[in-house]
Amino acid sequence: MPLIGYARVSTDAQDTTAQRRALAAAGCVEIHEEFASGARRARPVLAELLARIRPGDVLVTMRIDRLARSLSHLLEVIETLEARGAHFRSLGDPIDTASPQGRFTLQLLGATAEFERALIRERTLAGLAVARAEGRVGGNPGLRARDPEARARVARARDRAYFDRLNAEAPRWLPVVRRFRPQLPWGDVARILNARHPEAPPWSTERLRRATARFVREGLLAADLLDRAPPPRRDDRLLAIITGIKGAAPAMSLREIAARLEAMREPTPRGGAKWAPSSVAHLLERARKAGLLDAEAGGLGRG
Repeated sequence: MPLIGYARVSTDAQDTTAQRRALAAAGCVEIHEEFASGARRARPVLAELLARIRPGDVLVTMRIDRLARSLSHLLEVIETLEARGAHFRSLGDPIDTASPQGRFTLQLLGATAEFERALIRERTLAGLAVARAEGRVGGNPGLRARDPEARARVARARDRAYFDRLNAEAPRWLPVVRRFRPQLPWGDVARILNARHPEAPPWSTERLRRATARFVREGLLAADLLDRAPPPRRDDRLLAIITGIKGAAPAMSLREIAARLEAMREPTPRGGAKWAPSSVAHLLERARKAGLLDAEAGGLGRG
């Protein structure tokens, strides 16, 4: 399994040499370094790494605190890796999600996190009950008084929480946006994204556009991704959609792709509702010749 190293220090005045040496000695084929606080969940290098990690890859750090400073963030990153068929290993801790012992340690961490959340909920409810019994009103006093500074703080906190959610979902939506914008309109890109991840909540056109605009403001994406798409052509749109489906699941047969297109209610090139495997094969071949489909996307078995 390819080992990919991740080294992090809080500022560019610090040195990653010791981490890089340890990761190289462990056999990492590539090493990425980042200069950012571990308390920040929004880290560009980590987000990019999670977005392009492949099934079977192993993300390796010298210690778990190089990856995350909180248990919830650590579990969130590991869940993202597992969703992509990848694993995590810490050289200085007993965590290797590719091994039974490492998975057991991770389960213990997950149980601990759930126990902590239950305790917090219990204490919060008890505190609210005492406050009500004493006649005290809950909530933010500044907001009740319509204080501008208090309202600004709440708005900033909500914006940061929104960005953190986008960052956690970036491995799914970011590669699709980078590949197909601005060549295709937002509606088509959202359809491709939803076709690639049918198990996840669907993305609307507006939600995807707002997510991209937020990353552009953070300097994580190029501004030209927000440019207006050229007038769509029917054939180009179908090629992009089929490329998105096949690229996400290379082992899918022609019949399975045809069934997926019918489930999406995507009309055939002639406007029909029923897709034939031969039509899918023809479009896949055109996508390959146009350079839209990677060679590793698999064969064309009818299945």
